[in-house]
Amino acid sequence: MDSINKNQAEDNYQDLGAEAAIDKIKQIVNKHKTCFFCTSISSGSHTRPMSVQQVDNEGNLWFLSAEDSHKNLEVAEDSTVKLYFQGSEHSEFLQLDGVATISRDKEKIKELWEFVIRTWFTEGIDDPRITVIKVDPTAGYYWNTKHNSAIAGIKMFFGALTKTTLDDSIEGKLQV
Repeated sequence: MDSINKNQAEDNYQDLGAEAAIDKIKQIVNKHKTCFFCTSISSGSHTRPMSVQQVDNEGNLWFLSAEDSHKNLEVAEDSTVKLYFQGSEHSEFLQLDGVATISRDKEKIKELWEFVIRTWFTEGIDDPRITVIKVDPTAGYYWNTKHNSAIAGIKMFFGALTKTTLDDSIEGKLQV
């Protein structure tokens, strides 16, 4: 790798820890609440879409889930999970490793409840099947554009037109 490409790669890499990592998680997740929630990591991953109800100030992600779901059964056997978020076609990607715990915390269920969730829990907020899954992220990786998506798109267009690499990306590890 020549020195120009190496310097560009170094400029595009930024690890984030503690508060900066939590801020990055909140930034991406609060804009794009649906993720791929992967369980049974050590024995062949099972993946399904899930909607994040909340990211708290410690960076924990909160979900509502049915007690009798495959996901809950798998988390009970192996609490290690991976979450994958894609914000748009060209930006805001996030992968999180974490540890999931399941509870029946009624106060947290009330805090996370939204009317549309009744689709899955027909008896409402007091449905006996409803549980809370908390994912405590342990590490992750993000990829994003340095600027907004419009600027990234313009740079991609001009890069293709002029046969020049105009990389607008930034990426790095997250240590929560």
